[in-house]
Amino acid sequence: MELTPGVTLLTGRNATNRTSLLQAIMAALGSDSATLKGDSEEGRVELTVGDTTYTRNLYRKNGSVVTDGSPYLEDSTLADLFSFLLESNEARQSISSGNNLHEIIMRPVDTATIESQIEQRQEERDEIDTRIQKIDRRERKLPKLEEQKSEIETDIDSKSGDLTDLKQQIEDIDRDVGEQKSEKERLEAKIEEINSVRNKRESVRQKIETQKDSLDALKEENEELRSEREEYEAVPADQIQRIESEITRLQNQRDELNTAINKIQTVVEFNEDLIEGEFTLLSEDGSEDSEITDQLLDDDSQITCWTCGNRTTTATIERMLDDLREQRDVHREEKKALSDKINELSDQRRSLKEQQREYNRVEERLETVESEIEERQNRLTDLEDQLQQRTEEVETLETEVERLQAETDQDSELLDLHKEANRLEVEIGQLENKRERIEDDISTIEDQIAEREQLKSQREEIQHEIENLRTRVEQLEGNATEQFNEHMEQILEILEYENIDRVWIERTEEEVRSGRQKVKESNFDLHVIRSTDSGTVYEDTIEHLSESEREVIGLVFALSGYLVHDVHEKVPFMLIDSIEAIDSHRIAEVIDYFCGYADYLVVALLEEDAQALDPAFDRITEI
Repeated sequence: MELTPGVTLLTGRNATNRTSLLQAIMAALGSDSATLKGDSEEGRVELTVGDTTYTRNLYRKNGSVVTDGSPYLEDSTLADLFSFLLESNEARQSISSGNNLHEIIMRPVDTATIESQIEQRQEERDEIDTRIQKIDRRERKLPKLEEQKSEIETDIDSKSGDLTDLKQQIEDIDRDVGEQKSEKERLEAKIEEINSVRNKRESVRQKIETQKDSLDALKEENEELRSEREEYEAVPADQIQRIESEITRLQNQRDELNTAINKIQTVVEFNEDLIEGEFTLLSEDGSEDSEITDQLLDDDSQITCWTCGNRTTTATIERMLDDLREQRDVHREEKKALSDKINELSDQRRSLKEQQREYNRVEERLETVESEIEERQNRLTDLEDQLQQRTEEVETLETEVERLQAETDQDSELLDLHKEANRLEVEIGQLENKRERIEDDISTIEDQIAEREQLKSQREEIQHEIENLRTRVEQLEGNATEQFNEHMEQILEILEYENIDRVWIERTEEEVRSGRQKVKESNFDLHVIRSTDSGTVYEDTIEHLSESEREVIGLVFALSGYLVHDVHEKVPFMLIDSIEAIDSHRIAEVIDYFCGYADYLVVALLEEDAQALDPAFDRITEI
């Protein structure tokens, strides 16, 4: 059978395999909702689109139907919900059955991937926050460093002036002293040696000061990290694992329920088709008997059960179907409860992972800081030993200079002046080195402050991305309600239902508990607005709508999901069946409205309903 783009009408009376053809198309596209005839053990369907052929094989195995082959879709979730609009379609039936509209629209959304992306961006944001906080702490030290630098420069200027005066005194004394040149050179050489050792001692002292400054900074960071660690609580090692195991167990239960729901749905659909005459039944002698189809209109008619082979009545099968539908609805409620619990546990797991991540970050940094403190303390001890050694060398040399001075009868005033000048030179050198370190610190902090603006910009971008990820679901929700309300308003105007002023969906939020926290959960509330002949407007319930009105609302709800999730980009077909509850004129209007949204719109109709549609539409009357 060849289908051309646009609308294709499958027309005929009941029991002409129209639903079977739609299910064959669904099977080839990847749906698991297709069924086998009661007397068949296997089935096969091929679908050729362009130059590509897609296949699907169905087999009976252990009481259920299994499939293989290469269908058009790897995952048919979107199409099953919003493109394959047969009578049992969940989105279409959600209006009449009162199912959770929000859950149906959002079911195809991969929230796990979105949550993973959010966690990754949060880690990046937290890392930037840590860097910004460190810069902020260093910036608070900037005024004190500037003050220290000013004090040191004042001290350097003062000591430099004193040193200039001392050098002038030494020059004056040198001109007046008449000692022999060789003795003077020996004394000056020894003084130079003292100065050299003093300089080495000063170098060690500077290193000690550097180590002490670093130790002070590390100890301050250590205290801050310890205070920060108190804000977090270590997550027990197996707590997340227990939650993940529970999530897996609940997911398995949900999958089992989903399988059971699909099996029940298959049985319900087959029996509905059986009662409606879609399949040829067997008479008592095993031969085909088309008259049995007509007998199905009578609740007391005896027919052969396709499962056990015994004779039964249509009314009995109807009661059995009611029981199965009730069991299916119970399973769906259980499935929803499991999904809610899984979402709650997933939120709890995410919160614990974030808590553990922050705790680990602080712990790792604490270990690094404490290790560095220990290394610097050891280094400081070594430097203090070196300082003690250099000090002893200076004292030894000073003793020797004093001895030389006594041997040459040199006036002690000159040595005292040299010692004082050397002391000032050492102190000035110390101050200059300290000023240089402070200037380096100031320069580093200023560079980091400049970098902080860039970090803040990066953080804003990451936060914006996090908000976009968080609002992606909200945007889908908003788009779904907007699409439904817009199309519902248009189609109600076209179909002209009496005393229905408006049908619309309102997106609401309520706080629910998720683990230890309260989170907001979205819902879709359906509103039906009616008016009386006197003009009084009031809100009614879906139960008071006619079957025709409920069918139209269900189709529009499915269409809103079709548009929100861009289903037309993934599957070119939209299939519609069992809309006899809508009158012929309105069926024509509905098909005209829907035909612009799918490449191939295939609709099963009774002959009398098809007559109201555009004669230009392709029609298939024999299958």
